[in-house]
Amino acid sequence: MTLTGPFTQLLTFADLPLRGALSDDQLQVIPNAGILTEDGKIIATGNFDALREETSGKGVEVHEISGDAVCLPSFTDCHTHLLFAGSRAMDYAARNAGKTYQEIGAAGGGIKDTMAKTRAASDEELARSLNDRLNRHLRNGVTTIEVKSGYGLSVDQELRMLRIIKNVGDAHTADVVSTCLAAHVIPPEIGDERDWLQTILEGIVPVVEAEQLARRFDIFVEGGAFTAEHGRQFLEQLKSQGFGITVHGDQFTAGGSQLAIDVGALSVDHLEASGEKEIAALAQSDVIPVALPGASIGLGCAFTPARKLLDAGASLAIASDWNPGSAPMGDLLTQAAILGTFEKLTTAEVLAGLTFRAAAALGLNDRGRLSSGQKADFIAFPTADYREILYQQGQLKPHRVWNNGSPIT
Repeated sequence: MTLTGPFTQLLTFADLPLRGALSDDQLQVIPNAGILTEDGKIIATGNFDALREETSGKGVEVHEISGDAVCLPSFTDCHTHLLFAGSRAMDYAARNAGKTYQEIGAAGGGIKDTMAKTRAASDEELARSLNDRLNRHLRNGVTTIEVKSGYGLSVDQELRMLRIIKNVGDAHTADVVSTCLAAHVIPPEIGDERDWLQTILEGIVPVVEAEQLARRFDIFVEGGAFTAEHGRQFLEQLKSQGFGITVHGDQFTAGGSQLAIDVGALSVDHLEASGEKEIAALAQSDVIPVALPGASIGLGCAFTPARKLLDAGASLAIASDWNPGSAPMGDLLTQAAILGTFEKLTTAEVLAGLTFRAAAALGLNDRGRLSSGQKADFIAFPTADYREILYQQGQLKPHRVWNNGSPIT
């Protein structure tokens, strides 16, 4: 066993609910705290001096922390597109000059531009860039990272992307969760969405299953991508085969969130276009809404109605959407802090959205809280007051990160 501390403050999130609004008064903040871990799991949290006395003479290794440090569960980023090649700086400039996302895509930019650059990149180039992005996230306290395919958009290229994600992820310190997003947009070589969705089911899914390349599938339900009607049949087939499913929904127009509810998806991500009807329906469902503030910042559009979702009784996870087009920043904490400011979220709501609520959006209930039996993934910030973390809007970074109880920075 290992005892780590003392932390000036330790926030456990142990008793916070998965759904609904949270006040900062609900946070359990332990002063002068320690974490007792063994075999990558948390055994106990509590007063550091008391834990040291209780475990004295029992062969416990003590890792002492000097200076101010606020300890939290490490972050989960439950929605990223980290495997890509090239830049879409031209798209960004065009949007700022007045072009819409859809107009840029119709003119040859957008997702298909990244598709061409990703197809042209070597396996080594793609693996190296993915590893670099994972490393940056890890340094910033993100120890569980979802990564989507979706820029290959052919059977061979999508499988290539998924194999690279698996190979890099298996060797990386962070926990990498692979998602197949072959249903990102319709490939240029295929004119009909039904044909491509059927090709995914017949040509990609069996290989994904045989090689265990992913246990999750995603689809982009939006004009210019896929309709809810055809998406329903696709997702129902995948769910019947035991895959977890999620939906890119309500980004520009509503409809995707209702599909996610109807098929029992784990999450629906984006929701910038969700109105009162969609919010009420999500609050009555088990689907976890995922806000992607990086896309709102990158596109200059409204944020996910996070305040209304929480007040209605829904859950709320926050993810980076790190991608080369709409969300190039990739700084999860900065984006979450900005979302909190504009949507008037409490510190508890933002931090919950980055930890156990984000993990739940991936179907992971073993992390995101500092309590007995949970995965020993935690981070420390060089401050004496947890409120400084969001107050500094992403400029205060973790100075220590632990994964499975072992320090990695």
